Amino acid sequence: MSTSEAPAPADPFVHPALFYRDTQEYIDGTVPFVRAGLDADEPVAVAVPGDNLELIRAELGDDARRVRLLDMREAGRNPGRIIPGVLRAFADAQPAGRRVRIIGEPIWAGRSAVEYPACVQHEALINAAFQGREATILCPYDVVRLPERMVADAYATHPTVIPTGAADERLSHAYAPAEVVARYNEPLPSAPDVAECAFDKTTLSAARHHAVGEGARLGLEGVRLDDLALVAAELTTNSVVHGGGSGTLRVWAEGGHVVCEVRDGGLLADPLAGRRPVPRDQRGGRGLLLVNLVSDLVRMHTAQDGTTVRAYLG
Repeated sequence: MSTSEAPAPADPFVHPALFYRDTQEYIDGTVPFVRAGLDADEPVAVAVPGDNLELIRAELGDDARRVRLLDMREAGRNPGRIIPGVLRAFADAQPAGRRVRIIGEPIWAGRSAVEYPACVQHEALINAAFQGREATILCPYDVVRLPERMVADAYATHPTVIPTGAADERLSHAYAPAEVVARYNEPLPSAPDVAECAFDKTTLSAARHHAVGEGARLGLEGVRLDDLALVAAELTTNSVVHGGGSGTLRVWAEGGHVVCEVRDGGLLADPLAGRRPVPRDQRGGRGLLLVNLVSDLVRMHTAQDGTTVRAYLG
């Protein structure tokens, strides 16, 4: 364990990884967790992929009505949306000081290689997002279907783990969330050779119109085309205000999505930017959050020589 990153003993936030091999171990690890929360009169939410959600719902019977149930394949399609739109949205809606209990399964077999870096960074950032909060978030991992490196990463993103077949939590031997965030802050794969639109504060509108025109040409329409306009406007404005005053924008089709990429010369120093809810009375600070909320996936790389953000919309 990295002692510099270990949670303080008094921290009320608890974040174990639950490792399971089959359906029975999944039920044995999740359903008692939910029932314990209900027995303690804690608000409980379950956000897991649809098949697993139905397993838990069936086991809970009538008690399922007392639990907030969410299909993570929809609510957490974009990992960058999970902290503000699922976890904090539920926790922040409860009375102040009341402990909440959540099952969150953001990593499942079938997540693509493009999605995974954002998933594992999400798991690492939960620890900072909930530090000091009265909350327990249990994260199941299918050790049979997931690659070994994903299971290894779970040890680095969770301060405690529940091994397969075990009933109790144990300290992780490799807990190091900041190292995970840094390690997966990797340069993004090469983009296709498409038209590049340079912008500054005088040409923000032109950049947005370019993005919308390319999105429409590539098949987006209706609400999703409006979402692309929002994404382009927020990312380019962020570049002008926070990223050195200018940048470039490109749009292309990839894997059934339209990708909007914005590059600038700024360094994004806050890894929770765009993943933290914004108080209603705060002016500004919602750009990346809005991008995360409307996109199917957001990938990002930031370094001293600049930042690249890619938003995927389908």
